[in-house]
Amino acid sequence: MRIIAGNSNLPLSENVSKYLGEKLTDASIRRFADEEVYVEIKENIRGEDVFVIESLSYPANDNLMELLVIIDALKRASAKRITAVIPYYGYARQDRKPGPRTPISAKLVANLITTAGADRVLTIDLHAEQIQGFFDIPTDNLFAGPVFSKDIGKKYSVENLTAVSPDIGGVVRARAIANKIGASIAIVDKRRPRAGESEVMNIIGEVEGKDCIILDDIIDSAGTICNAADKIIDLGAKSVTAYVTHGVLTGKAIERINKSKLSELVITDTIYNNSKSVESDKIRIISIADLLGEAIRRISEESSVSSLFEF
Repeated sequence: MRIIAGNSNLPLSENVSKYLGEKLTDASIRRFADEEVYVEIKENIRGEDVFVIESLSYPANDNLMELLVIIDALKRASAKRITAVIPYYGYARQDRKPGPRTPISAKLVANLITTAGADRVLTIDLHAEQIQGFFDIPTDNLFAGPVFSKDIGKKYSVENLTAVSPDIGGVVRARAIANKIGASIAIVDKRRPRAGESEVMNIIGEVEGKDCIILDDIIDSAGTICNAADKIIDLGAKSVTAYVTHGVLTGKAIERINKSKLSELVITDTIYNNSKSVESDKIRIISIADLLGEAIRRISEESSVSSLFEF
């Protein structure tokens, strides 16, 4: 097994390598003066099972191109198998045609990764699970649910918990964690008057007097979750905490979170957020390195990964 770290999330790659007890493979990944990506693998990887860890987070296009060039370098160096480990799959929100003459960019990115030479893909909490079908190679979509449910169990009394889905599309995720921790479930009924904005219309389910846990895959501008938290508190909830896998956190997201009625936002380290980028007493980061590392180990050993999905 060999592990190669792209530049998008070095701390996560290092933690995964520590879990596996494997050193990161020596590789030079840099830019020319005109920002072209240049990759040189410094060790012999002929016949090796190689895992490339690269999140397609900001700057998404640079990190995507870096991943493609790394895969090409490995293919030309005769690696036996190349697994693209993509903790955060960028472009996942463009998984269908929302209108005429628009792209399905999630499929395009899948095609690029496959054509570059990847043999397998490993990712976490795809925005839409059907994106697995965009790939013509084996694709494992892990869930942060086991990590979240363990953390929730340590902090809350399950007798008073309600798991909240921020929209209809997230009901399956919320129900899975609710079943695991023994909580009830509620759903946010919202509408989007325009792209990037949301308006909470109603809360379906009982939240009065409850400790509410909002569960989502991506938090970007933070408008949806903050609006939902404010509405839930207005309806008499005791507290509202959000557990979100991918902390994109663009624009005024941090400011919105600080001003909202959220008690806490818990995100994972699928996207690298340094301490300065998330300067807020309300934000806490937990690691999915062990979950990712265990999945990598099982893939390398040709053993079952499915038990990691069952939580």
